[in-house]
Amino acid sequence: MTEKRCLTKEEAAAYCGCNTLAAFDSWLQKGLVPKAIPGTNRWDRKAIDAALDRASGLVTDSPAELTPYQRWKAENARKTEAA
Repeated sequence: MTEKRCLTKEEAAAYCGCNTLAAFDSWLQKGLVPKAIPGTNRWDRKAIDAALDRASGLVTDSPAELTPYQRWKAENARKTEAA
């Protein structure tokens, strides 16, 4: 069986190695892990992996490491936030 992609908060906390939900909440506040998928109470396993990769320095958001699509998406997100 394949691993679930959408995780409950408890599953997401356990997946991250947090022993308590309070620890996971702390990680959320610090921006180490992403928020739940909008409109749900579920966390995307791939989004968690990507956030932890960035937090640990395995991957950065530097333009040199982004694909053209990722650069476009990041640029448009900044424009949307500024509006």
